[in-house]
Amino acid sequence: MATGTPPAAGFPNAERLIAYFEGEYRPLSEAKIGILSHAFLYGTATFEGVRAYWNADTSTLYALKLDEHLMRLRNSAKIMLMDPLPDVAELRGIILELLRKNAFREDVYVRPSVYKSTQAIGVRLHGLTNDTYVVAVPFGDYVDTAKGLRCATVSTRRTSDLAIPARAKIAGNYVNSAFAKSEAGLSGFDEAIVLTEAGKVSEGSAENLFMVRGGRLITPGVNDDILEGITRAGIVEIAHELGIPVVERQIDRSELYIADEIFLVGTGAQVAPVSEVDHRTIGAGGTGPLTKKIQDRYFDAVRGRLPQYEHWLTPVTSVSPR
Repeated sequence: MATGTPPAAGFPNAERLIAYFEGEYRPLSEAKIGILSHAFLYGTATFEGVRAYWNADTSTLYALKLDEHLMRLRNSAKIMLMDPLPDVAELRGIILELLRKNAFREDVYVRPSVYKSTQAIGVRLHGLTNDTYVVAVPFGDYVDTAKGLRCATVSTRRTSDLAIPARAKIAGNYVNSAFAKSEAGLSGFDEAIVLTEAGKVSEGSAENLFMVRGGRLITPGVNDDILEGITRAGIVEIAHELGIPVVERQIDRSELYIADEIFLVGTGAQVAPVSEVDHRTIGAGGTGPLTKKIQDRYFDAVRGRLPQYEHWLTPVTSVSPR
């Protein structure tokens, strides 16, 4: 049994990180929940993943689509019968202060979570207390965004809305994603593409999917058991700016094989091209021209280089060197 492992092992300067936990800012090493906490026992936690991007030219850290993430966290909490619901303005202030206290001068991943903190054995959602924590850690690429991902459709099906709603970021639901990711990874692929119970394309293990055919972007709709992705909405906005038609509809698995381009998007994945699906090469096997155009626009937008996307960004003021 491993003992004494730092809670943020593997993260640069982990011993210096500060978290928000039980109503106060404290060292990350002191932010711990009990093993009888309902969220630990049953996965009854909601969370968000928020990126903040460092622009070295302006010495500014930008939190990306912060309010959109916090509104989705609130919606997830509502689905999970969490009362009182998280206050967006209060959480925004907590996150910005946490980023200031950590004085990051690099790209960061922020995870706010509202979780069932009651220490109790028993499966239910009602009659439990909630608590909140926020952690922030340095973070680079979650998946390769350059060479193209080798993907496989997997036997694991996405949980349906009648089981565990995919539109809510519920911790327990990510066991479904873990099954899919490991099924693909242990078979030698980089990423999984998950199908619905009806056999239609849903999304990646933790990413929304876009396919290019005939100059149009095609993506599964919100009724195909997908997370209602915030990055996904941003890509649709970019496509409209670039004059690229976007279609929401169901996608057959075999249609992926004949796509001109495919890419996956998400807070973690950002914009990641797909080079192969089920041993079929997609397009020329790398980053397609339309994917590249969208990808370049996205990375400029999130670092504050494009004024038309300033509404995506919340600058973190008073960030000073450590």
